[in-house]
Amino acid sequence: MIKIDLHIHSTYCDGKSTLRESVDSAIEKGFATIGFSGHSYTFFDESYCMSLEDTERYFTEASWLGRRFKKKLTVLVGIEQDYYSDQPIDRYDYAICSVHYLKLGEEYIPVDESAEILKSAAEKYFDGDMYALCERYYETVSDLTNKWNARIIGHIDLITKFQEQEKLFDEDNPRYVAAWKKCVDKLLETQPLFEINTGAISRGYRTTPYPSKEIIDYIRENGGTFILSSDSHSAETIGFKFDEYEQYIEDKTVQI
Repeated sequence: MIKIDLHIHSTYCDGKSTLRESVDSAIEKGFATIGFSGHSYTFFDESYCMSLEDTERYFTEASWLGRRFKKKLTVLVGIEQDYYSDQPIDRYDYAICSVHYLKLGEEYIPVDESAEILKSAAEKYFDGDMYALCERYYETVSDLTNKWNARIIGHIDLITKFQEQEKLFDEDNPRYVAAWKKCVDKLLETQPLFEINTGAISRGYRTTPYPSKEIIDYIRENGGTFILSSDSHSAETIGFKFDEYEQYIEDKTVQI
């Protein structure tokens, strides 16, 4: 059984559970290691991320919990670093690097807030061409290792979040496939870990994890490796459905 989960949010950002509640849940579930990954501060949108003040409180409390429970559980202090964040990541045990926005003109457009926002962005900036928007998204994701020396790539195809509810584009379209393949090829040059992320399942947006099976297969065929992540926003979903996807994890020990 996979007993490590490094993608856990708390009430310091957009999560529903405290750090302590997540520690208690992880111990009860038999986890050996967890990592907290609060959303990094984004100056252009403070609605979901940790404030600068809460970032300090988060780091202090998570570090204290690691010392307090070290005989029962390894607690790592991480960050989910957005591509457009301007905060350093050096002090953290690890960073999950993700793209939650596209900077288009002077706007930062969230890619995971609603299908309507994505459609409007495509109309405004790409003459309604959703594939051009997807191409820009994957171009941005492909730069994560260059910008942040990313060791873990978060939910690489987050742009597909709403596809099961409202299909915005055809994932078999040659332009879309070429975009994500080019992105994966670039990321593979530095051999990061890719998330298999079950968070959108637990929150009711999808019935399958990020990334799609096609992307998973392509990454595996080209020598990439994965880590299971729950992207938990509440204590009860730590390790959500890990048993269904651990066959994709060849190495049960994680080197960050």
